Amino acid sequence: FLATMISLASAAFGVVAALAWNAFITELVKQYLPAEAGLVGLFVYAAVITVIAVIVIMQLGRAAERAGGTKAM
Repeated sequence: FLATMISLASAAFGVVAALAWNAFITELVKQYLPAEAGLVGLFVYAAVITVIAVIVIMQLGRAAERAGGTKAM
């Protein structure tokens, strides 16, 4: 029970942190792209975040392999 609660709390805090970063990055993109960018701005934002996410996930997978864990994919 305790392990499940810790896991759920960790996931919840992860979501809160992700939302905070989302708000920050959204405002950062708004500063550097004109207000008229609209859909293009959202596309650039999504593309940049996707690239960052892929790089981070790949690095975490490599770190897990080096630590003796199993690869997720």
